[in-house]
Amino acid sequence: MVDELILTVFRANLDLVQNGLVIHTWGNVSGRDKDSGLIVIKPSGVKYSSMKAADMVVLDPEGNVIKGKFKPSTDTPTHLLLYKTYPSIGGVVHTHSTYATAWAQAEKGIPPLGTTHADHFYGEVPCTRKLNSDEVNENYELNTGKIIIERLGKTDPLVVPSVLVNGHGPFCWGLDTEEAVYNAIALEEIARMAFYTVLLGKNSGIEKELLDRHYNRKHGNKAYYGQVKSK
Repeated sequence: MVDELILTVFRANLDLVQNGLVIHTWGNVSGRDKDSGLIVIKPSGVKYSSMKAADMVVLDPEGNVIKGKFKPSTDTPTHLLLYKTYPSIGGVVHTHSTYATAWAQAEKGIPPLGTTHADHFYGEVPCTRKLNSDEVNENYELNTGKIIIERLGKTDPLVVPSVLVNGHGPFCWGLDTEEAVYNAIALEEIARMAFYTVLLGKNSGIEKELLDRHYNRKHGNKAYYGQVKSK
């Protein structure tokens, strides 16, 4: 299963490039094997154009390297803390995608301005507080994970599967690696739509009834969007 996850995580990292979410080495994807608990993540600073599946780094839940010739992503402590805190998630994505990062740099959450947003996120995509000097200077990446968790509070991470880190950029997640990438792609498009909507003068969110309708028709036990899967 871990060998399969290595290939999945490798392809997921390339998906970020193909969908215009990263340039250079600005991003990373990880995935967790639910049976073993092992985590696969992109190596630090390796160019996407030369990266191979064999370059992925396999870690135990504490961050010890089990397999791989490279150092793992510098954001690894953030990923590990998210996995440790939220057993439901199986994939984590971090990018510096343009529009989502613009909202993070503006220190603003993305309000649910329309139904496209409501299809994917139940309410605002929140933005964290700033890290203080001590948090930046010691255990920076771990503290990044802590403020994400702090900002989510009691919110189910699968209901709002993205958080903007103040001044930094988005972290997204999902049940598995593929869903985490899907959410990162959706977030960037929603952030772009919200940017132009606010630019045109609208700042208030859609009505709760419409938010509920669009979110619930795609998520949960009463969802009815799409085709019924045969048993």
